[in-house]
Amino acid sequence: MSFNQLPKELIRKNSGVKIEQPSRGFAGMLADTLEYYRCLAYYWTGGSFRKCPYFAGRLQAQCQVYSVAITLGYLWAKPHYRATSLQHDMCINFRNVAIPGTGVPLNLVVWCRAGAILFMLVLYPIVVLAAALKQALRRKVGLKNKIDLDVASSLYCEQLVTPQDWFSYWRLNSFLAGMHATETQAKGFKQEDKWTFLEDGDAAGVPISPYLKVPAIVVKDRYEEGGMGLFFFKNATEGGKWIIQERIENSKFVKSLLPPNAPLSTFRVMTASRGGLTPKDPRLGCEATAEGFKQVPKGHVSAISCVFRAGRRNANTDHDSILYDVDKETGEIKQGTRNMHWYQLGLWKIFTCPWTSNEVFADHPDGGKHGCPARIPVKGKVVPNIKEILHTSCLSHYLLLPDVPLVGWDVAVTDSGVCMLEVNLSCNFFKGSFNQEEYFKFMADYFLYLDDFRLRAK
Repeated sequence: MSFNQLPKELIRKNSGVKIEQPSRGFAGMLADTLEYYRCLAYYWTGGSFRKCPYFAGRLQAQCQVYSVAITLGYLWAKPHYRATSLQHDMCINFRNVAIPGTGVPLNLVVWCRAGAILFMLVLYPIVVLAAALKQALRRKVGLKNKIDLDVASSLYCEQLVTPQDWFSYWRLNSFLAGMHATETQAKGFKQEDKWTFLEDGDAAGVPISPYLKVPAIVVKDRYEEGGMGLFFFKNATEGGKWIIQERIENSKFVKSLLPPNAPLSTFRVMTASRGGLTPKDPRLGCEATAEGFKQVPKGHVSAISCVFRAGRRNANTDHDSILYDVDKETGEIKQGTRNMHWYQLGLWKIFTCPWTSNEVFADHPDGGKHGCPARIPVKGKVVPNIKEILHTSCLSHYLLLPDVPLVGWDVAVTDSGVCMLEVNLSCNFFKGSFNQEEYFKFMADYFLYLDDFRLRAK
């Protein structure tokens, strides 16, 4: 898989240099902090991504700080493809996510622009420093229990400008989606509407999740009387609000990885398209109805990450799931982890919630509990139809929204085959592995392209 090549402007700046190599010690911390402030000021005063003089040779830091600066500046009040503004969208989607170890919901940070800027200029570096010192303290050196300054500085610099947590990648992907939709008005972003996705997917031959075409349904309580306990749902097929579907069942293979009474457990496949760089011709001249359209042009849409989300016993959805990385080439399921410490809200979580999570799972953690089998092995199992999962995801991206840069697919595997549940356009990797160097080159391509819109609007 390849994202293709970085433009010449940034190839010269980054050629032969690793993605990130910050200096160490107090001097390194001070240098990165000053560079961080200078870079923000550079963009807020009209500087371009193409000519940015800061963080030379550190492409991730360049992308990260650019996204922060443009979010708090140029894009803040711009209309968003699923909200009245980018700020409004962040308030909605950050309300159930907390700063780990604090219980403070992140939507408070973006409640107003002045507060968000204050947080990123003052509070964020302080929080990052505290987290770095706390983690470094766990790696005490010698009998005097001194903090290793090199460890602390590396952790500080990493989290300040090159964060590796799943939330930071989600925010970066969401920034790209928001800016691309705002500047290009790409039609593919309409697929965020679940009903539009089902209608268009059905018409294009994408294996969508089946839906009922009855005009409406009535749901009633078994025992209520007097007109109470009745609920009426008008189908989206008739212009209503609700999509009415039967429950989909996991395949036998997927069930073997789960405890009894687990929910539908999906694969999150991330795909990347270069069609968004040419939004007027995102399929490079191909027609969606052309013969031979079952093959995607090489390198145009790529599957970049795959994660199996193993649902928990008695859960209704796989939201609170164990996240197992999947090798895209072999289908082998790797070690599992979680990200639920990001969802612990309430100030009392300061005393109970860890700042980081080191949980790892080879087996499903519900094994041996409440009548479940003693062991439910997951790590090391091989997904039998991984090629079909990835190909269907790439083809669906190419058919339905080739002008959208990144898409997160929720893919169900049933005994009848692969089923595309929905698309997520402000998507995250769910801690899945991916080629970071190629990812940031891909992001830089888009930032170079989109930044020209911003500069022309000045």
